[in-house]
Amino acid sequence: MSLPYVLILYYSHSGAVASMAQQIARGVAQVAGMEARLRTVPAVSPVSEATAPKVPAAGAVYCTEADFAECSALALGSPTRFGNMAAAMKYFLDGTGAQWLSGTMINKPAGVFTSTSSLHGGQESTLLSMMLPLLHHGMVFCGLPYSEAGLTQTSTGGTPYGPSHHAGGNSNQPLSDHEKQLCQALGKRLAMLALLLHAKPADR
Repeated sequence: MSLPYVLILYYSHSGAVASMAQQIARGVAQVAGMEARLRTVPAVSPVSEATAPKVPAAGAVYCTEADFAECSALALGSPTRFGNMAAAMKYFLDGTGAQWLSGTMINKPAGVFTSTSSLHGGQESTLLSMMLPLLHHGMVFCGLPYSEAGLTQTSTGGTPYGPSHHAGGNSNQPLSDHEKQLCQALGKRLAMLALLLHAKPADR
């Protein structure tokens, strides 16, 4: 029987958000009784005839309806697009109406993460934009508390709304130590909250 899992769902154009997702998975792995499940979404094309392969050439596989509906917690990641989430992630979330109607996601913890090319490129507004559909789903939002020293020590990315990364003008700057720490902290916190929120009353 498989363990309950934290779904780490992301869209990554240049690889930075994918690297963050892997660090979040490391944080989840620190909590016994919870697994990490990495999933991505296909790009959105303006060409109506364009199609994507059923399985990506590299990286995580595409998220299914079951992956989304059956998770115990969710970490949602996207690069910023004019201070908002990327269209590919918005398109996926727009297709989760069935879960909204059924209340599948209610009371599950959720967190968000992002990467930008410029240091002040809309990190916090992007994180806030990703929170909105999760709140409509009835999820319990999980940020990063200031007990995480990296929040006050970082000179790269990192916010109380969720982990962030400064990728640089060429989008090739690796994650800093503080950015890695904060990603892992989110994964660990989501996993711990998922276990607490879904424990049987006798176990509490």
